[in-house]
Amino acid sequence: MNKKTLLGIIIVVVVVVIAALAYFLFQDRSDNSNNSNNNVNNGTNEAAGESASDNENNDVNVSDGKVLVVYFSAQGHTEEVANKIAENLNADIFKITPADPYTSDDLDWTDDNSRVSKEHDDESLRNVELTSTSVDNWDSYDTVLIGY
Repeated sequence: MNKKTLLGIIIVVVVVVIAALAYFLFQDRSDNSNNSNNNVNNGTNEAAGESASDNENNDVNVSDGKVLVVYFSAQGHTEEVANKIAENLNADIFKITPADPYTSDDLDWTDDNSRVSKEHDDESLRNVELTSTSVDNWDSYDTVLIGY
């Protein structure tokens, strides 16, 4: 995988994680704000031509279809977030697991001889073998969130 592709994936993942966290952190505030807005609009949404009662129970959803959360977590931090997101979205989950798991020594980026330092410096080492590369019923998912 080249550096531009990897950078693109990292940017997408960061944006998705931030958006998901913002959604969950501010959902209660948004619900309270919607109730206030309904009162201010006197029960109507003039732009959409709908009454406030039509919108009272609408939740913001990632998708109306099936959602899959795919994640890699060497130390468990991303796993914790992925599980919370999957639980809140009622999503399925798929863990990316390397065939040769990373140890704490492998993850020591301050050591030039560590696995992650070598992978960072040598692009040919980044093609890490995984225990599984396929997701059951992949075509059934409308939204896939990726975190690592």
